[in-house]
Parts: sequence; structure tokens; C-alpha cells
Amino acid sequence: MTDDSKGLTGADADLYDWDAAAASFDDEPDHGLRDPQVRRAWADRLASWLPERASDVLDLGCGTGSLSLLAAEQGHRVTGVDRSPAMVDLARAKLAGRDAAFLVGDAMAPPVGEQRFDVVLVRHMLWALPDPGRALRHWRDLLRPGGTRAFDGGGGRLVLIEGVWGTVDPAGIPVGVLTDLLTPLARDVRVERLSEEALLWGKEVADERYAVVATM
Repeated sequence: MTDDSKGLTGADADLYDWDAAAASFDDEPDHGLRDPQVRRAWADRLASWLPERASDVLDLGCGTGSLSLLAAEQGHRVTGVDRSPAMVDLARAKLAGRDAAFLVGDAMAPPVGEQRFDVVLVRHMLWALPDPGRALRHWRDLLRPGGTRAFDGGGGRLVLIEGVWGTVDPAGIPVGVLTDLLTPLARDVRVERLSEEALLWGKEVADERYAVVATM
């Protein structure tokens, strides 16, 4: 999420010109992951959220592909989806030659046909959707059922990195709202608080930032 987009409501974000933002999107430390320490912090977190064995990861709202790249470097097969053609072009360039594909499409209904995944990964995007509950139900249906390639004895997982930004006109989705939406859908819901992890953001932050890993 860029500084310009932090004050947006979900409806506003739907109208935001993400193509215009693409060229400078990676200037944010947690977007471009250009600082080696920030990059390592995200790589370590991602490794703890994703399966140890190679898996199929669907990165929704992938932006310029920074998390997709980390996942690919960890041996996973990545499909990224973003509504912005400019973002998708940058992601394709960033992951050229890797086991990754990027599609222009709506995260509410990703254009992946009958393909199913071991992980659906979403960062800072659920808050902007008009119906988060419906999105979560659809994403659950994109996961392979129990006995996936990637892990034994369980279903796939949703990895959701979200938060609430700003104090005057806050935007985002509080952790309690998200866990309430996930509880009827998931076998297990785990929350990790990220606000105090300054290395992830390239700076100290005072707002609510967190990750939820929901196992189906």
C-alpha cells in the first residue's frame, strides 16, 4: 500500500489508479524489498507461513511481484493475479525465467479456471474489496482439499497480511473482523502481530499490522 492510498476506503481503492502508481510502487520499503534487511525479514516470515515442500501458491493482488519472487526463490510455483496491467508487467519482468505466471484479473474472481492451489497469499488487499466474506469463501474453494501435494493430513491455507492504517480516517480491516469471517471456514486460524517488527516495514509503525494463517 502506497502513502497515497493509505487513506482510501474500500470503495475508493476500487477507483484508485493502480496503473499510475505502478512505476513508484516499489519505492515503499515493504513493497520493493530493495533493502537487504527488509527483504530478509519478509523472506523469513514467508518461509514460516508457506509449506516446507514445493507448493502451488496463488498470490492475489500481487502488485509488482515482490512476495511472488520470494516464494519462487523458496521453491514454490507461483501464479500472481492483479487488476493492474502495469503491475503485472513489472511482476513478469521481476520473475522472468522463474516458475511463475502472472495474470490480469479481479481478485474476487481470479481467472485461474479449474486450477487449484495449496496456498492463497494476499497482502494488503482484502480490505479494499467490496465483500471480504464472499472473497474469503471463494478463495477457500480455490484451495486443494485435504491431502494436498504440499502437506500431509490437512487442507490448503490462506495467508492474509492485513492491517488498519491511519488514525484520523483509518482504512483497513481489524484483526477481529477478519478472524470472525474466517472462523466458520477454517480448521485453524493463527494470528501473528507484525506492528512491532520494524524490519518488515523499513521503519517503526504505530498502526495495526498483522498476518493470519488459516488452515482449511
